[in-house]
Amino acid sequence: MALVGGIIGLPIPDETLLTFVGYYIFQGKMHFFIALLSAWFGSAVGISLSYILGKRLGLPFLKKFGPKMHITENKIARTQALFQKIGPPLLIFGYFIPGVRHVTAYLTGISSLRIRTFCLYAYLGAFIWSFTFIQLGLQFGKDWHLISHYVHRYGLILLVVLIIFSVLAALAFLYIRRKKTNATQ
Repeated sequence: MALVGGIIGLPIPDETLLTFVGYYIFQGKMHFFIALLSAWFGSAVGISLSYILGKRLGLPFLKKFGPKMHITENKIARTQALFQKIGPPLLIFGYFIPGVRHVTAYLTGISSLRIRTFCLYAYLGAFIWSFTFIQLGLQFGKDWHLISHYVHRYGLILLVVLIIFSVLAALAFLYIRRKKTNATQ
């Protein structure tokens, strides 16, 4: 159930959860195939709900509120065309990029990608992603204490670096957007 919420966009540490499941499998507290099937199912349900929300609510929302956020009909049409081309592979690989996996299905739903194509790529991506992180926990099971040590030791530094990078990226985006707005006026 947690993976459903995590895929939809709730702040749930999906990769950590799956890796911990792998660790539990290592300890013999869970069965590999049942855990993998549960993780795949939760991911598939979450991404399907995101797709449905994008398909049903996304385009009407963008048409109503998009102009207030400088999202024009032309930008929507270009995004839809782009997602018809790159949306399917992005559904597979987007799982591995935090933040991307949360919006990919919404955008795919808005772009009206066929449901069969969506299911094929999204569910394959869910399986590969779930398998990968469960395997990480399983493989590092005997060294779990080392992972915990490094996370505690370097986690704060990594968090600070990510925050600084995010702030700089946001400032660069706002600067470029402002510069474009001034150039068109």
